[in-house]
Amino acid sequence: MLLTIIITVAIIATVVFLMKKGTIADANNNNIPDAVEKAAAEAKAEMEEVVAKVKKTTTKKKTTKKKDA
Repeated sequence: MLLTIIITVAIIATVVFLMKKGTIADANNNNIPDAVEKAAAEAKAEMEEVVAKVKKTTTKKKTTKKKDA
């Protein structure tokens, strides 16, 4: 448990150090690397597409069930 905490803190400290040094890009200085922000935005967009497809599919199934009855 303690080892996990130490490793996590070391990784966070390394990322912060590299961001301050300029090795990892952070254009808006919010301490979130741009690569992480980009990945999160892409994941959000994909999730919105999946949710839209699921809603469309469930709407069609509900509609067809009502017509058959």
